[in-house]
Amino acid sequence: MTQTYWLEHAWLDTHVEPGVAVEVAAGRISAVRTGVDSPPPRSEILRGLTLPGLANVHSHAFHRALRGTVQVGSGTFWTWREMMYAFADRLTPDTYHALACAVYAEMALAGVTAVGEFHYVHHAPGGTPYADPNAMGEALVEAAGEAGIRITLLDTAYLASGFGQAPDRHQLRFSDGSADGWAQRASLLKERDHARIGAAIHSVRAVPAAQLATVAEWAGARHVPLHVHLSEQTAENDACFATHGCTPTQLLADNGVLGEHTTGVHNTHLTDEDIALIGGSGTGTCMCPTTERDLADGIGPAVALQRAGSPLSLGSDSHAVVDLFEEARAMELNERLRTHTRGHWTAAALLRAACADGHAALGWDDAGILVAGALADFTTIALDSVRTAGSVPRLGPETAVFAASAADVRHTIVAGRHVVRDGAHTLVPHVPTALEDAVAALRA
Repeated sequence: MTQTYWLEHAWLDTHVEPGVAVEVAAGRISAVRTGVDSPPPRSEILRGLTLPGLANVHSHAFHRALRGTVQVGSGTFWTWREMMYAFADRLTPDTYHALACAVYAEMALAGVTAVGEFHYVHHAPGGTPYADPNAMGEALVEAAGEAGIRITLLDTAYLASGFGQAPDRHQLRFSDGSADGWAQRASLLKERDHARIGAAIHSVRAVPAAQLATVAEWAGARHVPLHVHLSEQTAENDACFATHGCTPTQLLADNGVLGEHTTGVHNTHLTDEDIALIGGSGTGTCMCPTTERDLADGIGPAVALQRAGSPLSLGSDSHAVVDLFEEARAMELNERLRTHTRGHWTAAALLRAACADGHAALGWDDAGILVAGALADFTTIALDSVRTAGSVPRLGPETAVFAASAADVRHTIVAGRHVVRDGAHTLVPHVPTALEDAVAALRA
């Protein structure tokens, strides 16, 4: 059975087109017809500007519980991390499922149709495996399905607290003991229609150099995405150089981690040689500007990385903000602050980072663009809100990137079905209440 959506305005990757009919069959776009001035009979009408679904490439779902509690006072990334560990200690499969479902529903309300979950809370406190060794990962996969979005579970190897240091008491539940132990557990995870399985190296400080190749080879043999936190903090760079005599980027390159299926998250404090290694290998870069500024990480060299050949994508990371329009806008505005010049990316380039290139970083190469054959995942923003009123959508996607916010999302469609209709989630009855209850359970 074919369902037709009539889009008042649609971004078709190169331009915004008025009057577009999108036909959907079996969860995919079967046809895109332009020049359709009025809605066809029995079509679903989407007023506003419709975009491909957004990809949130980097998420730690449980960090959402910290919003509003860790933004005040002084400190650094490392003091913030101690507070984050306190919340990680309280997670169970049930509480994590409830929180993640609410967080993913919040993402759907913001136009996100796919999330990359960088998942490392694997075991019970103290490191004892659950009866199902992937109980925590399965809770996340099920939560995404219940919230109506796609997920790439980036199962993360996290084996050490630092170079040559055993996991501390918080990190015991993150560790599988060795990369081989991680691979054995991760191999038990199964994909399903809405979920794909990828891999992650938490960081060069959390996976010993001799074990990096094991994770990279596991991902390479399966042709799945491999992600890694890279040079988020100068302290990590200094410790890596003191231990190995090289930068984290060089260490990853020497151990076969970089490549077209790999994405470095943050990529903040890089040398020119690092940038050349990342770009030359086709390794992607996921920027998370709202988290990077919240944690005082710094501004990464995104322009130089892209020019060197690194595809850019975006993530909300700690979920201080869940708004991919803000992430896209912030990447450009951060660069303006750093360089004192404007116009480093077009709005279309920033939107591609949030759509097609983001999906590709998560292994959903058939999403993020409104063309026949692609997954029928798209989102519509209002053009009559106080933020977007007066815009001229036919000029391009500038309204989406430089005016709109997550609050302007009116519809989110995944696999051809409404997950968000008229600003309300169709599967999670009241998302604010779900979030409040889930966060309260962790704070109790």
